[in-house]
Amino acid sequence: MRSVGAIALMLAAAGTLCAETSQERGKKVLDACVEALGGDRFLEMRNRVEHGMAFSFYREEVSGLTFATIYTEYSPKPAPGKLAVRERENFGKKNEYGSVLFGERDAYEMSYRGAQPLSAERFDRYRDSTLHDIFYILRQRRGEPGMLVESKGFDVLDNRPVDIVDITDGENQTTTVYIDQTTHLPTRQIFHRRNPVTKDQDEEVTLFTKYRDVGGVQWPFTIQRDRNGEKSYQIFSDSVKIDQSLPEDMFELPNGIKMMKGS
Repeated sequence: MRSVGAIALMLAAAGTLCAETSQERGKKVLDACVEALGGDRFLEMRNRVEHGMAFSFYREEVSGLTFATIYTEYSPKPAPGKLAVRERENFGKKNEYGSVLFGERDAYEMSYRGAQPLSAERFDRYRDSTLHDIFYILRQRRGEPGMLVESKGFDVLDNRPVDIVDITDGENQTTTVYIDQTTHLPTRQIFHRRNPVTKDQDEEVTLFTKYRDVGGVQWPFTIQRDRNGEKSYQIFSDSVKIDQSLPEDMFELPNGIKMMKGS
């Protein structure tokens, strides 16, 4: 149910929208979002370390859970459509369940047995999810040639008024983001990706909640991803830190590690 207060805010916003183009309104919403996330502190964030419980799901049932530590490092901005980030995911309290290392062009799964390349399909899914993540877009892709930002109006989500913005890149790929009108923080995003097997469009939905201040940056401590209406991943962070001193080899394969066939 939409509360009376939320509807009143929506009606007030409607009067403002009439005086702006959709692109002007979309840009204003994203400008406010960047400021709410921390402004220059967010835009200049070099790395991030998230630690908590991660859950994977299959047909709405938990198929795996573990402690996870996710290390993310941003690189200089790339050409349109190219990744400019490296990520390492360690599983287990002492990394006893192995790691996944995502580079800008490939990825590897690592364990005590050695390292094996991830399949092209798994890397492509990671790349597409990253490129269309609203935080990555705002940190790395905003202002990219050919990128179009448009306001799609407003709605009420979980009894809170939200602005809806479409961000379309030069390859005509669109991310729709829902931004709280009060906090100006992202609460939900949607993008569609062609399934390499069925050739249908998979709908990828991500929800962001439980924001906290981490060194001057607002970051969601609970993130949930759904695919085609079914929950696929969730992380509950108990700690998030930014701009840490990370080992130089954090995002590289260890010297001398045994290489195995790809998954």
